[in-house]
Amino acid sequence: MTRGAGDPWVAVARAGTAGDWLRAAERAYLHFGAALGQIAAEAHDEALYLLLHGLRLPLNAPASVLARPLTNVERQGLERVLRRRLLERVPAAYLTREAWLGGHRFHVDERVIIPRSYFVEMIPALLAELLPVPRPGRRMLDVCTGSGCLALLLAHGFPDAEVVGCDLSPAALEVAAINLRAHRLEARVSFCRSDVLTSVPPGPYDLILSNPPYEPSAHVDRQAPEFAAEPRLAHDGGADGLRVIRALIRQAASHLAAEGVLVIEVGGLRRAVEREFGSLAPRWLETADGSNCVVALQAERLRRAAAGRD
Repeated sequence: MTRGAGDPWVAVARAGTAGDWLRAAERAYLHFGAALGQIAAEAHDEALYLLLHGLRLPLNAPASVLARPLTNVERQGLERVLRRRLLERVPAAYLTREAWLGGHRFHVDERVIIPRSYFVEMIPALLAELLPVPRPGRRMLDVCTGSGCLALLLAHGFPDAEVVGCDLSPAALEVAAINLRAHRLEARVSFCRSDVLTSVPPGPYDLILSNPPYEPSAHVDRQAPEFAAEPRLAHDGGADGLRVIRALIRQAASHLAAEGVLVIEVGGLRRAVEREFGSLAPRWLETADGSNCVVALQAERLRRAAAGRD
């Protein structure tokens, strides 16, 4: 590419300080129209993340680091990463091989969807309000666990609980195993392959949690390259997005404890869930951005529906 006045790479290559590079990188993000939302919602935040990671600085580094001069080697390394991000449209988390959720680091790569979930706002405090009084041997299940992040966050948030994570993808379970070892929770967390709940260890579970694939197939077909780089299995919820959610609701009754609860993140399907499952008295949990797209269903309601009493 010829570097002219309108070439965003000129400022990137000439950045004298970390702050100069950050400003140039943010303009490059806007120039190339990179899709965001996998690790950050703003170009500034994602560029800052790549900058700190590239300089091997902590994510909570003080703002004063932006005055730090860049060496030629650092500048070249940062530009290589930024070119892959903006020209090849590789998700930032796949470049760094990590994602952060709930203050914890998780390994991620192309085998799994990049962790992002409203459940991070709810573990443990809000979910604890939905559960019966703690008892010895409390059990929890994370369905469509992917990288295992939510199963591991449950174990961190509920130190009295045994947690199982399941996924249909053997490749995803390989990544979950990496994270399990890194978090040293083998005594309380295990992973298994299962198509929804068909092959999970016997219950009962006090909590079944899931952030399943819920995008309609037609939407997945039109995804930006960054999202298309993630496993389609983790996005595609069938023609109307409800394929996995229906199976989960249908199967959950026989796996939940008497006072257990099923909690599902459903994205933009709230109205569809209310239309189809309104008789189950869904409770919508509040999220910080007001989307309120996480639904809680009580075991008793699910059992009554399974028995044909609703």
